[in-house]
Amino acid sequence: MTLTLKKAAASDGAELAWTEEGQGEPLLLVAGQATGMSGWDPVVPGLAPSFRVIRFDHRGIGASTEGRPENYTTRAFAADAVAVLDAASVAKAHIYGHSMGGRVAQWMAVDFPARVASMVLAATSAGEAGGVGRDPSATAALISGDPARMAPLFFSPAWVRENPAAVAAFFRVQASATVKSRHFRASRLHDAWDVLPSIQAPALIIHGSEDALSPVANAVMMAERIPDSQLIQVDGGRHGLHLDDARVQTWIEDFLALAVPAGAAH
Repeated sequence: MTLTLKKAAASDGAELAWTEEGQGEPLLLVAGQATGMSGWDPVVPGLAPSFRVIRFDHRGIGASTEGRPENYTTRAFAADAVAVLDAASVAKAHIYGHSMGGRVAQWMAVDFPARVASMVLAATSAGEAGGVGRDPSATAALISGDPARMAPLFFSPAWVRENPAAVAAFFRVQASATVKSRHFRASRLHDAWDVLPSIQAPALIIHGSEDALSPVANAVMMAERIPDSQLIQVDGGRHGLHLDDARVQTWIEDFLALAVPAGAAH
């Protein structure tokens, strides 16, 4: 199916490409660093029957324009995400963020609490300053941009073999080297540890035990600091467990079914 791309205007004039599928409660998907909306392709068909699924390209990625250099921070990306909600005429949405997208979701919940009905934080952390850093070899593989080196960090070997198109789409990044560098820096400098206790939105944290890019200890610490959050540790899960483990979608749907409706007040 061909999707219709729409544009949202960020505060600095950057144009953010977004699209939507399905009907129901609005669910905003926020991708990881230097990845775009196409990386969500494997999960959208399962979510669209129950939700109005909205996804977008981060600034400088895919069909979105770059905007000003100083706005490449996870906190500024949160304002971008709210601009997408504005363009979609959505007052409040459920937020599902993966990796850096989970960091962006944290700032959405802190800076724009009235816009966040609930949030799912998959394979993410509140920042390296207060958490557990990754192994340098994993960082080197990520920076290499080589899908063959990155795929084992994200997905099980079986899923890679069975889903070559989805793997290729996930790692296919339309962005300049400068933009990629800005995204890496934004993710690396994220630090929300001190503000996590102020989050009021219901939160589900999902993390794999074998996540080399964000050790699972980060998820445990986040769960301790975000009030009333739920934590699911997935045995053997890697950084891309939101795509290669079908149980993740079931857990998310169950969580959202019990969350406060986006149209209701807390």
